[in-house]
Amino acid sequence: MIRTILFDLDGTIIDTNELIIQSFLHAFEGVGPEPLTRERIVPNMGRPLIEQMVYFSGREQVEDLVAKYREFNISRHDELVKEFPYVRETLARLHAAGVKLGVVTSKIRRTTEMGLRLTGMFDLFGTIVTVDDVTKPKPDPEGIRKALRDLEADASAAIMVGDSHYDIEAAHQADIRSVGVSWSLKGIDYLKRYEPTYIIDDIREILPLAGVEGK
Repeated sequence: MIRTILFDLDGTIIDTNELIIQSFLHAFEGVGPEPLTRERIVPNMGRPLIEQMVYFSGREQVEDLVAKYREFNISRHDELVKEFPYVRETLARLHAAGVKLGVVTSKIRRTTEMGLRLTGMFDLFGTIVTVDDVTKPKPDPEGIRKALRDLEADASAAIMVGDSHYDIEAAHQADIRSVGVSWSLKGIDYLKRYEPTYIIDDIREILPLAGVEGK
């Protein structure tokens, strides 16, 4: 039975998709010979921001683009961010049942905490591991292993829930089970290629995995 559940943040429990896309479009406005498009942005969501900026710009120095992105992202955050359906209620039920909960994300701590506080979920998590807390972000398993240590959790009774292959591959490397969420912008066929242990269509499907009564 699952006793520890680790969650990716963006695109998994918090819907920041439109905020992220608009932040990239803003940061790259007037940059490069061709405009950055949503079609290029979506497949790369889930990577650390600096990696994405280097990839999209072809430049090594991207501090100006990161600053422009973050200024827009923070200024529009509360307007564009919300939790996905049933997430808060499901996490509250898991927490009340004694299931250990953690976040493992490739975003910085400031905006991670902003999103969790805005949606009323911050206090449900026993640990929050951000890109600021690791040397190697997902798909490296460092963040998952740190979260398990923080929670004093058994890997054999843990799962990682996410919307991208970065989450699934990190879980594979950490030797824990994985859950792909079908509401990923990348699509269910994309997730299946990385062989998650489970794919769910509704966050409440996690409840029986942890021995908590279902919907």
